[in-house]
Amino acid sequence: MKMVASSKLHHAQVAIQNMLPYETMLEHILKSFLAAEAEAQTIYDQERPVKRVALVVFSSNSSLCGGFNANIIKVMMKAADALGDELGKDNVEIYPVGRKVAEKARKMGYNVKCDLADLVDHPNVKQCIDLAMELGQRFADGEIDKVELIYHHFKSAGSQILTHKTFLPIDIQTELNSDHERDLTNNVVTRQVQDYLKKNKRERVVKEDEVKPLNDNFIVEPDMQSVLSLLIPKMGHLMLYTALLDSVASEHAARMVAMQTATDNADELLRQLNLQYNKSRQQAITSELLDIVGGTVNN
Repeated sequence: MKMVASSKLHHAQVAIQNMLPYETMLEHILKSFLAAEAEAQTIYDQERPVKRVALVVFSSNSSLCGGFNANIIKVMMKAADALGDELGKDNVEIYPVGRKVAEKARKMGYNVKCDLADLVDHPNVKQCIDLAMELGQRFADGEIDKVELIYHHFKSAGSQILTHKTFLPIDIQTELNSDHERDLTNNVVTRQVQDYLKKNKRERVVKEDEVKPLNDNFIVEPDMQSVLSLLIPKMGHLMLYTALLDSVASEHAARMVAMQTATDNADELLRQLNLQYNKSRQQAITSELLDIVGGTVNN
């Protein structure tokens, strides 16, 4: 099983390595654009009172992968219980991607909307696009107010990071904080400044000693609405597809490590049993020799 998991991990790792840079850069560009451009108004980055939440949770279809599924289920239950206490259990929806998390969610009585277990065995972009379109349409119609993703981020074969991030509304603040952590030379546009620019329709005088706003650096062609209508759906389904590839690669890595650990434990157990057998055998031989010697002396 370790060899099979290792082979599958290689293919999954190649897929995630090819996809992740593209998705990361697109997400960076779009979030920076929405944060800096005052006229880039879209319903998908507007926060509103949360009354109904959807959780998209990624797990595996099979077991024997260590604590991979247990960790995902633990985080899902913690998040669902916290939201259920605040909003009511009926207002928390679960979109399970994987048989293990789907079974657990139904057993615990959560509101399970669909079953996407086949995505784990055969990842494809088409179903991710359909799921992203469904979530985006429900968010736009006001049926749900927030969508969150729970999955394992594949960092290396020995390290998978459990990730809980917001899918909708688009979290611009994370991109701004990320820029700040990288210590960029230009000033970071805060959310408050963005809201002020939107309210005042960019009627802002720039002083000579003041840094120009980032929205002056963008030239939009053909128009703002056309760009956003293409970029936002593309970023949505790429985020879901990348999370799926992350989860699949993490599953194979976790299974490979678990099988290696099981092999090592079995070898250690065999060594201990072999040692115990040899000790018992030697003890029996010694006992027989003592009986023979004792009988000879008595005679």
